[in-house]
Amino acid sequence: MMAFSGWLWDTAFAPFAEFAFMRRALVATLALSLSAAPLGVFLTLRRMSLLGDALSHAVLPGVAIGFMLSGLSLTAMAFGGVVAGMLVAGIAGLVTRFTSLKEDASLAAIYLVALALGVMLISGHGTQLDLLHILFGSALGVDSQGLLMVAGVASVSVLLLAALYRGLVLESFDPVFLGAAGRRGWLWQQGFLMLVVINLVAGFQTLGTLMAVGLMMLPAVSSRLWHDTLPAQLVNASVQAMLASAAGLLLSYHLDTPSGPTIIACAGALYALSLLFAPGGWLPRVLGTTHRVA
Repeated sequence: MMAFSGWLWDTAFAPFAEFAFMRRALVATLALSLSAAPLGVFLTLRRMSLLGDALSHAVLPGVAIGFMLSGLSLTAMAFGGVVAGMLVAGIAGLVTRFTSLKEDASLAAIYLVALALGVMLISGHGTQLDLLHILFGSALGVDSQGLLMVAGVASVSVLLLAALYRGLVLESFDPVFLGAAGRRGWLWQQGFLMLVVINLVAGFQTLGTLMAVGLMMLPAVSSRLWHDTLPAQLVNASVQAMLASAAGLLLSYHLDTPSGPTIIACAGALYALSLLFAPGGWLPRVLGTTHRVA
């Protein structure tokens, strides 16, 4: 028993107790899990699951310009990422409004161009290490400034999501009623997109621009397999994201693997377990258990 307790402490708790960088990484990823995963639930609810992926790539040119002007300045890169993300979302909306293209098609075209442009800018003005850092992040390298930014974004995001909750639910389930009630649906849409963008920008510091969307979407998709009701899905998504964050950091520490991809791989493992064992997954269906997903 004593041997097991010692092994458990050394494996699961000692890295966080002994190293400040592990504690900062844990707090940052837990805060991001609390704010980003519920947004992923709303994206899946609105059948916009790929929007997060598009916007996570769309912020790259802004991050690259911030890097060119100020080096690895977190403030400059974050500001550039927010501006670029909102600009791409706005351009995609205009293309959809004034042409025959649907929003998903216009977003796909624009984010691919934005991704290519961002990689070109960073490659031309930095090293390969700078490019890898921005694309894949480093949760174990989060400093005090990065931690404050992630915590601030998470706090503001949770408060704004609570304030927008009823409008977002109405806009997702019954946009016609929302319009008939005299409320402009596009305001809720733009406010929601802003929350998605700032969470993706906050996530690039820990997970990188390519991986940030994983913590937003994988737990959200998994939660729909477990619950019918929206509040339960929101809680489940955050809990799964937190579990993936803690497990990913520990595996990254012990196996010496990149922290961001390892966290997303853990989220993928939870998704695979959900596919098998959740009420909406494969095994209950084989055994004849019914489940209705909202």
